[in-house]
Amino acid sequence: MAAANGSACGGGGVDKEKEEFKQIYGVLKEELLRDPAFEFTDSSRQWIDRMLDYNVPGGKCNRGLSVVDSYKLLKGTNVLSQEDMFLASTLGWCVEWLQAYFLVLDDIMDDSHTRRGQPCWFRVPQVGSIAINDGVILRNHITRMLRLHFRGKLYYADLLDLFNEVEFKTASGQLLDLITTHEGEKDLNKYNIGVHRRIVQYKTSYYSFYLPVACALLLSGEDLTKYGAVEDILVKMGIYFQVQDDYLDCYGDPKFIGKIGTDIEDYKCSWLVVQALERADESQKSVLFENYGKKDPACVAKVKSLYRELNLEAVFLDYENESYKKLIADIEAQPSIAVQNVLKSFLHKIYKRQK
Repeated sequence: MAAANGSACGGGGVDKEKEEFKQIYGVLKEELLRDPAFEFTDSSRQWIDRMLDYNVPGGKCNRGLSVVDSYKLLKGTNVLSQEDMFLASTLGWCVEWLQAYFLVLDDIMDDSHTRRGQPCWFRVPQVGSIAINDGVILRNHITRMLRLHFRGKLYYADLLDLFNEVEFKTASGQLLDLITTHEGEKDLNKYNIGVHRRIVQYKTSYYSFYLPVACALLLSGEDLTKYGAVEDILVKMGIYFQVQDDYLDCYGDPKFIGKIGTDIEDYKCSWLVVQALERADESQKSVLFENYGKKDPACVAKVKSLYRELNLEAVFLDYENESYKKLIADIEAQPSIAVQNVLKSFLHKIYKRQK
């Protein structure tokens, strides 16, 4: 149930902001490759260089760019000073580094094959289990970047705390996902909407939705303890996003979304199987029990056929529309217009997305 990823950051027809953002990736990478804390050999520097280019900038960069966009909206300006743009982009890239760290390890745990339209990093020849250490290095790079560029800021400790908290919540959500899958393999009835919500809330919502906005708030000099309602809205948005992802895992075109969906084969506690369990009669449930979690394409086809029989596409569309209405109402209840604009910007980026 890892988040979907599509076209390359800085691909064709990009605007000036994406180009500036991509250039800052190059600056940060060069700093990391010259980090005086480690005595690099030529081969180790080349490995890190290649590993970063393969795993960090290859997605849509929505999370990272959202830090910059949110900061602009909070400041009420379309144009940032060079220093502000650099600091906001650096925090954005820290979020992208965190995403890369999670995905490199997530793909190993899920035994996935493709990510962002190319083989998963651990499946690249000569990489294999070295990818585990690469994940650890990716996580440590975040601390190195924060130390280099934010150590003198009043909010430095808050930034470190924020990334640590979000990483802990996400790793705990991943654990819940993995052990729930083991329990579900023994009894599919253990999967329900409450279990799904808890996994998604911790595994996806905090790092994908709350973290970019929290970074922008800290950069703006705000106290995060005053923004509990904003955190709640962003967590709900993250749940909605992951439900979309579960839907696209089954119904999306692999060429378009950049990965081959394996939630059915992997026995995942997906929103679709939870909805199927709620709606299926006894004979339909027996089809699910017999075929869910099997690698055999014929079994996968039977599950997908049952989803069609239960009209889960229509169920999803109803859920999507209702979620949007509730989120808009919650957003418009916020006292700050700037914060409302940040939240609406997030929602409009993901509403009815196709990848």
